[in-house]
Amino acid sequence: MPDIEPKYKLVVTPRLQELLTEHGYSQTEIARKTGIDQSIISRFDQQSRHADVVLFKLAAALDCNIQDLFIITYEKADI
Repeated sequence: MPDIEPKYKLVVTPRLQELLTEHGYSQTEIARKTGIDQSIISRFDQQSRHADVVLFKLAAALDCNIQDLFIITYEKADI
């Protein structure tokens, strides 16, 4: 039987605060601009799951792709 264990794992790290700083927005300003509750904005970088609508609204407000809201890396999997 072939080995189907992945040799690398995908690591997705949110980077909203970094983007807000780059664009000169505070959490309150982006919350107002997107209609997303400020508490969701403030916890974004600590969450591992994000609602689709939040991702689309943030990407539109920051004029970026959804993928740009994250740092995506691959790490060698523990085998």
